[in-house]
Amino acid sequence: MIKKSPKDLVPMFFNDTSNSYDKIVNYTTFGKDSFWKHKILEQLSAEKTVLDLACGTGILTKQIAEKLPHAEIMGVDVTKNYLEKAKEKLISFQKVSFVNQDAEKLDLGKKFDCITASYLPKYCISDVLVKNCINHLNDGGKMVLHDFTYPKNKLVQKLWDFYFKVLYLIGFFIPNWKQVFLDLPNLIKTTNWVEDYKETMKNYGLKIHTQDLTWGSSTIIVGTKIV
Repeated sequence: MIKKSPKDLVPMFFNDTSNSYDKIVNYTTFGKDSFWKHKILEQLSAEKTVLDLACGTGILTKQIAEKLPHAEIMGVDVTKNYLEKAKEKLISFQKVSFVNQDAEKLDLGKKFDCITASYLPKYCISDVLVKNCINHLNDGGKMVLHDFTYPKNKLVQKLWDFYFKVLYLIGFFIPNWKQVFLDLPNLIKTTNWVEDYKETMKNYGLKIHTQDLTWGSSTIIVGTKIV
């Protein structure tokens, strides 16, 4: 059952899943996680500073570091065991640092050319997250938000619903992920994060671009801070 706040699901989903996260996210998305992150990377070009919110085990953080080897990159996550995995993964990257903070209470004392966040928006209050990002964003900088969305096409919806029923059964054989496979589809279906964030970002004067991916099962919103 979904809690009053989607954020209440975060410890339930992530406290005991760091060791298997990389493989699970790859297999359960049929490799689309890599494709979606590539689309995020397409928004980056010559940024000198990048903040990766909800960096998790550092999958996207590492890709950003590889694309922008001279940039200062900071990964932020609320879950300590995920951050430890990220630190191990990027130990050889001298320009990458990590901070254990809540994105909705973000206070880093510096600004960035770009802020990325994959799989974070659905857990947060749009006004809080967008305001925090703007406060940490340089003029002309951009924020790139990505997350799951429930497809609008009826046929794709049926396939999507069936697939999560299969995942729920698989969860009996992967106990640490059982709760995720149970509650995640309900969260995705009930959240209206795309419209919420688009409206909030417009209210804060950001220039917005959206991109639906993989038959509407994922969306990217890019908001640019106008000079």
